Amino acid sequence: MEVLSVHGPMTQAQLAQLVRVQAQTMGKTLSRLEAHGHISRERSVSDRRSHVVTLTDRGREAVVAAADMERSVLAAASIDPDTLRHELQAVVRELANRISSTEDAKDIVDAPAPKVSADAGTLS
Repeated sequence: MEVLSVHGPMTQAQLAQLVRVQAQTMGKTLSRLEAHGHISRERSVSDRRSHVVTLTDRGREAVVAAADMERSVLAAASIDPDTLRHELQAVVRELANRISSTEDAKDIVDAPAPKVSADAGTLS
């Protein structure tokens, strides 16, 4: 939804490509968002085979609420939220570039979470 908020209406295919997911996955996600009233889909006037996805007022409200929650959660953190966001995006991009198969992705998702040391706040 944030991508639509920043970039405006676009086709499902463009959105899937931009967020690096398969078109089928994007379709399922958009169906759920549409059912909750966060987006609308309409046939493209230039290409009747595709749908243009638009954020609704309810979707824009959800994006603002999510940003507010993010700010409140990160308020106590010692890292700048924009820096954290850029770092996380870089990690996700690198992981996407390294994953060569669905099995590799499953291994990453199913891997146990690293333990965080309460004393030092570091990963182990």
